[in-house]
Amino acid sequence: MALSESSRVPPPFPGARGQHSPLVRWASTEAAASTSSSPALPPSSNPTINRIVDDISGLTLLQASDLVAQLKRPRQPAAAAPASDEPAAEKPKEKTVFNVMLESFDATAKPKVIREVKALVPNLTLIDAKKFVESLPKVLKENLSKEDAEKLKATFEAIGGVVKLD
Repeated sequence: MALSESSRVPPPFPGARGQHSPLVRWASTEAAASTSSSPALPPSSNPTINRIVDDISGLTLLQASDLVAQLKRPRQPAAAAPASDEPAAEKPKEKTVFNVMLESFDATAKPKVIREVKALVPNLTLIDAKKFVESLPKVLKENLSKEDAEKLKATFEAIGGVVKLD
């Protein structure tokens, strides 16, 4: 089979033999792509599809790689997504741990409150309990369950103290 002059590829530089220039390779690839047997798809009549195709065809290789990675990840259905960009209003969690704070007491109930504070804290002396009661507001107990905090509050309110749960 003899090659005609028009089908012969010139060497990339003088003296090179058997090597093809990148320009010729590109031209031959382009010619092969144009003669491929795959039929061309008709353009879509949906403008949304056309816009998406145009956007995707304008992506760089890195952007296309990121797009493929994101499309492989599972997504929530569009109906399950919130309608607005604002985060959904979360219900406040019910508090389970409380601090009991003695805020004040009746002047007539001072001795009862001092006794109750001394009984509450076993290694507290009577003088320390008196100093504690006189320097209100102070935390009586920390990290109590709701039931224990309610019991302590009821006890101090019964003797004339004002207690707050934090």
